[in-house]
Amino acid sequence: MRRFIIILIVILVFPFNVMADTKEPKVYAQGAVLMEYETGRVLWQKNMNEKLPMASTTKIMTAIIALESGKLEDITEASSNAAITPKVRMGVAKGEKHRLYDLLYPLMLMSANDAAVVIAEHLGGSVEGFANIMNKKAKEIGAVNTEFVTPNGLDKDEHHSTAYDMALITRYALKNDEFVKIINTQSISIPIKNNDEKSYEFYNKNRLLKEYNGAIGVKTGFTGKAGNCFVGAAKRDDMELISVVLASGWGNAGKERKWSDTKAILDYGFNNFSKVKIIDSGYETGNIAVYHSKEGFVGTKILDDGYAYISKDEIEGIKKVYNIKKYLDAPIKKNDVVGKAEVFTAEGEKLFETDIVACESIERHDFFSCLKKVIDLWLYDNVFI
Repeated sequence: MRRFIIILIVILVFPFNVMADTKEPKVYAQGAVLMEYETGRVLWQKNMNEKLPMASTTKIMTAIIALESGKLEDITEASSNAAITPKVRMGVAKGEKHRLYDLLYPLMLMSANDAAVVIAEHLGGSVEGFANIMNKKAKEIGAVNTEFVTPNGLDKDEHHSTAYDMALITRYALKNDEFVKIINTQSISIPIKNNDEKSYEFYNKNRLLKEYNGAIGVKTGFTGKAGNCFVGAAKRDDMELISVVLASGWGNAGKERKWSDTKAILDYGFNNFSKVKIIDSGYETGNIAVYHSKEGFVGTKILDDGYAYISKDEIEGIKKVYNIKKYLDAPIKKNDVVGKAEVFTAEGEKLFETDIVACESIERHDFFSCLKKVIDLWLYDNVFI
């Protein structure tokens, strides 16, 4: 009885979920990553650079290219190729016309493969042409281990990505307010431009939006080759996280694991990491010698506040390095950049850097600058005699 009371007191004082917070998530996915949105820092990963098929999470890239195309009001026409696209389909018929923007809803809410083909053919001239646009954009974003072959993620050739690359692409996409609006829409009806008697109704199939506090998206995916995949995102207070799971499994078990994997990863992030101010703006970082000046030196300081998303365990091991010039040559203006402050974890991971600047302006003081002052004064006196 006494032992039971002691255990009860421990549980009340130290809740179980708090004690278990630091445990890394148990994830079935073959490739997975947790990324902080603001800085892009990877907070946790499992084989994040392994090349894997990514199924319909591909459509994140398709959507962002369409949103940035400047052609959202274009009227598209479905080809026979689009009309015979394998399921999942919205059901377009050959010759059916839709506003390009409207197609982004079936693309992202119900993962319509035919909508992706219509978009691709309209913007790229063909599926192959659009894939070239996708690959160019991926490289611009930094997703260097990604190869797009289809606009919808159906298995074909070497269509693949990595968990890390998909997190990069999603981070980029989430900066687009219209993208965020679309992926958070619960249901919508869109018309057919050349058939007033028919319209489509779409419902969001993303369970995370209803099952996870703070969820804001993003995209499900499944093919026989890729297994169950999911890119998720959630925001709580001042921290937004992106999770990616590729190949969480097949069959009914795999369907559930993509959700449980995602929730476990996001829980780990929210329970263990927070936004912490590491450096204060105005913090003085010492003096620098200044040649050709009366003062002989100038003070330096940190320009901006510096924040990092770190765990409690990482705080104690934070290292700050101030890389400042050994000397300067006058003149110097206030807030001229004279160095960099870098912040690292104990393991050497660079968290961020910020500028170190001069605290004040310093005039040049040498023979020529003094001579110029004398001449300027003489000219001033003679002009106003």
